[in-house]
Amino acid sequence: MNTDTTGTGTAAVLGGEPHRVVSPGEWVAERKKLLAREKELTRLGDQIAGERRALPWVRIAKPYHFDTPAGRRTLAELFDGRSQLLVQHFMLGPGWEQGCKNCSYMADHTDGALIHLAQRDVTFVAVSRAPLAEIERFRQRMGWHFTWASAYGSDFNRDFHVSFTRDEIANGQADYNFSATPGAEEMPGISVFYKNAADEVFHTYSTYGRGVEVMMHTYRLLDLTPKGRDENGRGMHWVRYHDRYDER
Repeated sequence: MNTDTTGTGTAAVLGGEPHRVVSPGEWVAERKKLLAREKELTRLGDQIAGERRALPWVRIAKPYHFDTPAGRRTLAELFDGRSQLLVQHFMLGPGWEQGCKNCSYMADHTDGALIHLAQRDVTFVAVSRAPLAEIERFRQRMGWHFTWASAYGSDFNRDFHVSFTRDEIANGQADYNFSATPGAEEMPGISVFYKNAADEVFHTYSTYGRGVEVMMHTYRLLDLTPKGRDENGRGMHWVRYHDRYDER
């Protein structure tokens, strides 16, 4: 690879394609241009975050119940003494041998964040439709420590538009990501809830599709690198369960 940084017009090779190599001074000038764009994106992100917090809420009236390793719990009890709850809708249906590979990639980023979320009055829980014993078997294999609850026998997944029947999909009656027809009976998502002092629970936000990348901060790091996500239009085909990667 050509690493000459003194001349202009020379090229390094990345993925078989030439890439410009410039002097340090030229690099700083172009980096400053990009920095201005990055600051625009940061300010836009802050603005959208404010608009997200300003969304109206929906009071949860249905009495959802979940099976957890600590016993049967209501939705309000999943908050674990805090006022805010983040739910990962984890694709693991009844009878599945293992959870969704991409949902697992999301979940791999969670355990380290739990203590920091708790400091900001946030509890994290993953929820799947599989029975608790099937969830626990997979969770133990993956070595995760976050709370993972079963919504088996509950309307929770259907009401939050992440579980569908085959007939609903075939007839165009399934609504995923507020407008799209889902590609499968189980789909990923993240939902957020708030509980007040009277133990009333409110749905404040949900995101689906590429919105769930918020949990995938490996992607944020890859986006900094020369090769980026290196997916070549094939999406997350490269992702594996963390115990199934080849050594590198």
